[in-house]
Amino acid sequence: MLRTLYGKFAAVLLILFCSIGVLYIFLTLFTTRMYLQEVNQKLNRAIAKNLVADRLLSIQGEVNPYALKELFHVLMVVNPNIEIYLLDSKGTILTFSAPPEKVKRSKISLEPVHRFLRETDAFPIVGDDPRDVTRQKVFSVSPFPLHGDPEGYLYIVLGGEEYDSAVTMLQGSYILRLGLWAALTGLLFALLAGLLLFNWLTRRVGQLASTVESFAKSDFSEQMQATLSIALPSRNRDEIDQLGGTFNLMAQRILQQMTTLKHTDTLRRELVANVSHDLRTPLASLHGYLETLLIKEGTLSAEEQRSFLDIALRQSERLRRLVGELFELATLDSHETQVHCEMFSLAELVQDVAQKFQLIAKQKQVELHTQFHADLPFVWGDIGLIERVLENLIENALRYTPSGGTVTLALSQQEHQVLVRITDTGCGIPEQDLPYIFDRFYRVGRHQRSEGAGLGLAITKRILELHGSWVEVDSSVKVGTTIAFCLSTSS
Repeated sequence: MLRTLYGKFAAVLLILFCSIGVLYIFLTLFTTRMYLQEVNQKLNRAIAKNLVADRLLSIQGEVNPYALKELFHVLMVVNPNIEIYLLDSKGTILTFSAPPEKVKRSKISLEPVHRFLRETDAFPIVGDDPRDVTRQKVFSVSPFPLHGDPEGYLYIVLGGEEYDSAVTMLQGSYILRLGLWAALTGLLFALLAGLLLFNWLTRRVGQLASTVESFAKSDFSEQMQATLSIALPSRNRDEIDQLGGTFNLMAQRILQQMTTLKHTDTLRRELVANVSHDLRTPLASLHGYLETLLIKEGTLSAEEQRSFLDIALRQSERLRRLVGELFELATLDSHETQVHCEMFSLAELVQDVAQKFQLIAKQKQVELHTQFHADLPFVWGDIGLIERVLENLIENALRYTPSGGTVTLALSQQEHQVLVRITDTGCGIPEQDLPYIFDRFYRVGRHQRSEGAGLGLAITKRILELHGSWVEVDSSVKVGTTIAFCLSTSS
C-alpha cells in the first residue's frame, strides 16, 4: 500500500496526527498541572503566614512541641495533602509532619523560599519536596522565629502526593479525562476526513497513472486515442486536470506521429520498390544492348550498330535523368537546403524558359504561347528553382499535348502576388488521379505512357513549398489541364 501515492499520504497523515495527539496530550497535562499548582498556591499562599501569626507554635522564641504536634495532627485530618516542615535559617529540616520513613531530604533549598517571600515572581513557584530528592512542588512559607537562630521558616508543601504522576492526575479529574477524550475523538475524526479527502484527490492521479500505463502497453491504435479523450477531459481546473489535459495532447501527438511514421514507412517501401524498378529497367536495357554489341562484334552492320548505340544512349540518358531527379529531390527535402531569394522579373524568366522549349514544341507541332502584361511587378524567389518549376511544368504539358494542340503560359497580378497558369489542350488527368499526381513515382492514367520517373511534379511541389506557395490542378479528360501557382511580390 505504501507504494501508492494515497498510501504514502495516508501514512504521513497518520504519523502527523499521532504526533499532534501526543503533543496535545503532553501540553494538556503539563498546562493542567501548572494551572492546578498555580491555583493551589494562590489559594493557600497565606496559610503559613497565618499559622505563624497566631503565635501558638512558639513560646518566648522556643518551638512549642505540643502545639506543633497538635497542629500537625489537625492539618493532616483536615487536609491530608498538606505537609508541614520546620526549617532553620540554612534550610535544614528540624521537624515535620510526614511519616519519618518517607522524608528523603534533610535540607531544603532556600532560593525558592526567598523568591516566594519577595512576592515579585509569578506563580507557581516550586520548591524542594522532602519526600523525593529530584521532585519539586508548590508550597507556602513564612518566617518563623527560633531561639538562638536569626530566623527559621515554616515550610508547608501543598498537594502532597496527589498529582505526582499524569495517571493519578487523570484519575482524579473527570473534566480532564472528558477533555482528553474529546480531543482524541476530534483528532480521529480529522484523520478520517483527511484520509477521505486524500483518497478523493489521489483518485484522479490513480486514473491518470492507469491511463498512462494502458497507453504504454497499447499498440498506439485509434481506439486508444478515443479512450484517452474520454478518460482525460481537458477541464484545466487544477494541476491534476492540467496534467491530464497535457498528457492527452501529448498522447494524441504521439499517435499522430505514429500514424505519420507508418505512412512514411509505407511511402519509403514504395519509393524503394519504384526506384528499384525504374533503375532496373534502363540498366537492364543498357546492359543488354552493350552486351549484344560485344558478342556480335564484327557481324553487325553499321546501321545495326548505330541503332543499338542510340537505344543504349537513350537508356543511359533516362538513367542519368532519374538519378539526377532523385538527388535533386533528396536535396530539397533536406533541412540544409538554402533558398537564395531575390527580386526578379517573372515575365522575363517565363519568356526565356518558353524560348528554350520552342524548338521541341515546333517538332511536336504544338503551339507554345505566353500571355502577360508588360507592367507586371517583380516577384520574390530563387530564380534557379523557379526556372526548374517552369521547365518541369512546360515539359509535362508538351509531353501530353498531341500535335495541333496548344500550351499557354499566362501571368496575372492578384493583390500582392503574381499568378502563373500553365494550360495545355492535352489528354487531361482522370478525376480519381488528381489528388495523387504530386506524389513521388505516381504514374497512373496518362502518366503510364511516360518515360519519366514520376518525380517532376513532386520536385515542383517541394520547390513551391520552400517559397511558401501552393500549386493547384484543374483538369478534364480529353479537354486539357491547367496547373497554377503564385509568387509573392514582396519579401
